Amino acid sequence: MFLQLIGGLLYNAIYIYSFFIIGYILMSWFPNARESSIGQFIGRIVEPYLEPFRKFVPPLGMIDLSPIVAIIVLRLAGGGVRALFGI
Repeated sequence: MFLQLIGGLLYNAIYIYSFFIIGYILMSWFPNARESSIGQFIGRIVEPYLEPFRKFVPPLGMIDLSPIVAIIVLRLAGGGVRALFGI
């Protein structure tokens, strides 16, 4: 029971973090959105996770695909948490 609670919390944290990444991606479409206080806060949370993916996934012109790969990895980790904790 206790492990399922921890697993559920961890899974929900991973799920919410993926929405932070999606929000960070969407902010690039709007001028000066990343320079706002909310944009800077989300950037401080998301950029350390995205940085390793940017080293391995080169951009295609002006399109950065590393956040998509990062979200896929997060979703796989969430599936692993669900399988490991039996949620």
